[in-house]
Amino acid sequence: MTTGDPVAIGQAVARMLNEQRFGEVADLFSAPLRAQVSATALREAWAAEVGRTGPVSAVGDPVSEPGGSGQTRVSVAMTAERGGFTVVMSLDDAGLLSGLQFAAAGWEAPPYARPDEFGERQIVLGSGALAVPGTLSLPRGRGPWPGVVLLSGGGPFDRDATSGPNKPLKDLAWGLACRGVAVVRFDKVTYAHAAQVAELEEFTMAEEYVPHAVQAVRLLQSLPGVDAARVFVAGHSMGGKAAPRVAAAEPSVAGLVIMAGDAEPMHRAAVRVIGHLASLSGDPQMADLLETVTRQAALAGSPDLSAATPAADLPLGLWPGSYWLDLREYDPVATAAALGRPMLILQGGRDYQVTVQDDLVRWQAGLEHRPGVTIRVYDADDHLFFPGAGPSTPSDYARAQHVDPQVVADVAEWLMKQGRRAGR
Repeated sequence: MTTGDPVAIGQAVARMLNEQRFGEVADLFSAPLRAQVSATALREAWAAEVGRTGPVSAVGDPVSEPGGSGQTRVSVAMTAERGGFTVVMSLDDAGLLSGLQFAAAGWEAPPYARPDEFGERQIVLGSGALAVPGTLSLPRGRGPWPGVVLLSGGGPFDRDATSGPNKPLKDLAWGLACRGVAVVRFDKVTYAHAAQVAELEEFTMAEEYVPHAVQAVRLLQSLPGVDAARVFVAGHSMGGKAAPRVAAAEPSVAGLVIMAGDAEPMHRAAVRVIGHLASLSGDPQMADLLETVTRQAALAGSPDLSAATPAADLPLGLWPGSYWLDLREYDPVATAAALGRPMLILQGGRDYQVTVQDDLVRWQAGLEHRPGVTIRVYDADDHLFFPGAGPSTPSDYARAQHVDPQVVADVAEWLMKQGRRAGR
């Protein structure tokens, strides 16, 4: 393998996978990926994919292209007995794997989405160097429709929250658009402009989410087919945590949908999640990672943390000290409670990242005095609201799935009801 050559590394990884050398592949993981996927989980994901397609008969030539966050994306097609799949890798500038997924032929629309009932067009939010591209989905007809801005989770996600073969925010956007809701989703600034963001001093979660989300709200309000008084914000995971902040910055936001929104302090959650994965895998590397993350989390919660603390010294290795200082000072539940706007809070019962016991209870306790708050738990759903059975694991995300149709239907119904309650 040629050190630092993404094509050579990608080709070597594909061959190691086919030879079931999962430990060697895991040795090439960057710290953030190692925090999510163990060699054991990788073995399980490979077995599931090969179980679907049959044994691999040929490993294709690698194809590279620029990826989000200033990384390189390398794809290798695997020919199998019953079709095939693609190994999709993201490599950082050190030649380490920051992402690894097994992708089927491509994303397919969920059964509950009817593309002939809405149209889409590309948009740009903001101006200048940090403007981001997005997609506007509009129902066919005259309206007026409610509108919603979708916010993806923590990390450099595209507008669809793409995870392997899955696009949960695209599922949601299409499912809502064909039910009479106008939807905006957009690439996060950390995805579209990773290099520029890395050069910003004291970057925070507010800067990551709020400016473009507010612009998306105002864009929807300006459209003739949208009811400007019924534009909502729906956030998933960290996007759910950020949603109250967006509404606090833009008073015209009509209400919030919080999907698996984390409320537990994130440095504590990082230790809990890695500990959970370590207990499932039994992989010695996971035990070492847990020790590292525990040390990093202690720094993130200590008085020694400063805005200048580098990301490499902190959990996940994604955000500098300024980001963690901001997270420590921000209380999403208290911010939501002070808004006085309707909220729909959704939680997956099988979610090990954001949980009923560690996160939902905080939303329940902080909002129990507030009217207009609806909370629903989907017992069979995981963190991405994919339904299933048994304990959820990271390898589940490598399998093509769609957002629970009941979740989509419930969100659409709730958005429509808010307008009726307001007498519109």
